[in-house]
Amino acid sequence: MAEEFATVKDSFEGEKGIAAGIKADPEKAKSINAVYQFNITGEQAGTWTVDLAADPPTVSEGESGKAQCTITIADQDWLGMLAGKLNGQQLFMSGKLKIAGDMSLAMKLQKVTG
Repeated sequence: MAEEFATVKDSFEGEKGIAAGIKADPEKAKSINAVYQFNITGEQAGTWTVDLAADPPTVSEGESGKAQCTITIADQDWLGMLAGKLNGQQLFMSGKLKIAGDMSLAMKLQKVTG
């Protein structure tokens, strides 16, 4: 994606965010067939569910309780990673990005976000 977003909410729901990317290519999103939860901490804290198993795939604010992979990251690290300024693997190795559930699904997510 390598997009700069003003806010975390824009990164999920904005015109160039994850929801827009899914809408632009729903088949690519459906091929992943998984449910993700993003727990964003910091000043712009929030929780979003990215459901790539739904037909059509959806992005919604809040928890669905169905997540197979949960990603927890600080707001500025999330925005920096989407902008291409921070490396997700380095954030993970340094403990700034936490993954719960199916780790392989986190790698697949790059298909729709990166």
